[in-house]
Amino acid sequence: MDAGIVYLVGAGPGDPGLLTVRGLELLRNADVVIYDRLVNPRLLDEAPPQALSIFAGKLTGHHSLPQEQINALLNAHARRGCCVVRLKGGDPFVFGRGGEEAEALAESGIPFEVVPGVSSAAAVPAYAGIPLTHRGYSSSFAVITGHEDTGKGGPSVDWERMAAAVDTLVVLMAATTLPRIVAKLLAHGRSPETPVALIRWGTTEAQQTITGTLADILEKTAPLQPPVVAVIGDVVKLRERLRWFDAPRSAAAPASPRPLESSVPLA
Repeated sequence: MDAGIVYLVGAGPGDPGLLTVRGLELLRNADVVIYDRLVNPRLLDEAPPQALSIFAGKLTGHHSLPQEQINALLNAHARRGCCVVRLKGGDPFVFGRGGEEAEALAESGIPFEVVPGVSSAAAVPAYAGIPLTHRGYSSSFAVITGHEDTGKGGPSVDWERMAAAVDTLVVLMAATTLPRIVAKLLAHGRSPETPVALIRWGTTEAQQTITGTLADILEKTAPLQPPVVAVIGDVVKLRERLRWFDAPRSAAAPASPRPLESSVPLA
């Protein structure tokens, strides 16, 4: 039997309408779908009824499947001649272990294709009304993981440089490590008045946004449960003017369609 192929597909950050056209095409022709925790369940309905769906989600402190087992599943189903869609939240090559999975496939001689997705690093702030760059506020940004591999022998994020190197910091997986990140930035000279936004379940109808500053953000909220994206920088000041997805509406104003429902139809 000829070997199949594995598609590492970015599912986007939550709104199913943010899945790319290429990703949707592949999903509709999949034999096997191996999907992550942050993939919108509505996307699974797009796979053929006979397709095998396997949950491979990860939560802090609990992995339904170890990464080595996920790699083995991709390999095994491809060798059976299957079209395998590895459906990953956001973009597969942005803190999603997509690079590791691609390495494992390459080492095994399994054909694969990477289908980029809309990263939560850009989409979640946008749905909260926060542009990462703006001529009046920010000409640079950096995307940082809130969780580093403990096997690397120590943290690799140079917070001393990060505190001053870029205007806007976007921290993914920031829920549990925010106190340490705030302390590092303050210790390395970032102003306590720097605006901060914490966005939970961004781009979905459960989206929640809390704003403050480095000085008070930890007092404004109890620890948020994942997934949380933190945006740190003056661009957060634009949220109240630019918020659109979760903007309050008066009773007299006509309600516009919710973005989750007005996205590109999936059927």
